[in-house]
Amino acid sequence: MHIHIGRTGSGQAVKISGSRNLTFENIAREAADRKGIEMIGIIDCHSPSVQEDIMKALDSGMMKELEGGGIEYQDTVILLGSEIEIRESGRGAAHVLAFFRDLSTMQDFTQWMSRYMKNVQLSSQRIYVEPRELQQEILDRGGILIPAHVFTPHKGLYGSMADRLADVFDLNGIAGIELGLSADSLMAGYISELDHFSFLTNSDAHSLGKIGREYNKIVMGTPSFDEFRLALKCKAGRHVSANYGLNPRLGKYHRTYCSSCNSILDEEAIVSSQERCPYCGSLKTVMGVFDRIMSIADRSKSSIPSYRPPYHYQVPLEFIPGLGKASMSKLLAVFGTEMSILHRASEQDIAAVVGEGLAKSIVMARNGTLELSAGGGGTYGKVVIKP
Repeated sequence: MHIHIGRTGSGQAVKISGSRNLTFENIAREAADRKGIEMIGIIDCHSPSVQEDIMKALDSGMMKELEGGGIEYQDTVILLGSEIEIRESGRGAAHVLAFFRDLSTMQDFTQWMSRYMKNVQLSSQRIYVEPRELQQEILDRGGILIPAHVFTPHKGLYGSMADRLADVFDLNGIAGIELGLSADSLMAGYISELDHFSFLTNSDAHSLGKIGREYNKIVMGTPSFDEFRLALKCKAGRHVSANYGLNPRLGKYHRTYCSSCNSILDEEAIVSSQERCPYCGSLKTVMGVFDRIMSIADRSKSSIPSYRPPYHYQVPLEFIPGLGKASMSKLLAVFGTEMSILHRASEQDIAAVVGEGLAKSIVMARNGTLELSAGGGGTYGKVVIKP
């Protein structure tokens, strides 16, 4: 539910840091053919040039708009979203996601945003209105508002803007919370105002390969915008039934990082933003998600509501050492999609394709038994394979 567009079909830039082959059409194909994902959210659909690509896909018959909201491509439904940067005086900046039911509503939202944004063509641009005004504009159009990667030091609401969500938004107008790659449900359970929200584990994908490194299992009548809204509100039997996410130690911002000596302060005492690096004494540190949560927690122990679904730790296939493009191609030829390899194929069947060593690592990744080194300061954690 958080996939960027790098370029349009004509080559126009949208997300500067995104891969050039991240087009609307290529994302749909990747999700449907390779990943096996039934619903995705593309969050640069506010861009006028992206909207042109969407209209071409609809006009050609390749895709169609659904009665319940969203766009259908083969067996995959696409929800149209936007990532927007907010900021208030005296606070840092943060990113939020907005989803709308159909293209015409997204186009109307684009027209409104263009009056308060310097370049509405690009991804994740700052909007120069108060957050609560933005929130109301989204809700007035029947949209869904979700704070993005809330704990990360780079544009997360808790990570760089405020100690409490209620300081920035009306909590009644928030549909759900995106945890981000460096946090999980247990960590979020230290903050009581999050108890009533559904959690989402999303990829924040900047390349086709990153699609599906985190994802959600959602009980819905059928994939659509209307059903997604019900699921976030846990209404009519709809709900998020499982979160599949990176072990937080693999996330880029899990622990505090010192830019002076390039050290990730893992297994140290909780580090505050004012403390010196214990290795070199520098104050040039980037506070990690774990440390930030502990510093703003309003509970001494994490509390998990009874309705909260299980959080399954996942090590994406791309993180497994030795699993290169050739091995991946062999696996996909046999098992069809990455989801089948990650969750359904037996160790014996995998070994028959790529050997016992890789098969063992894939099954250990599935079971959460791989040894991991923590990430921080923008560097992913790593899988440690011992001889």
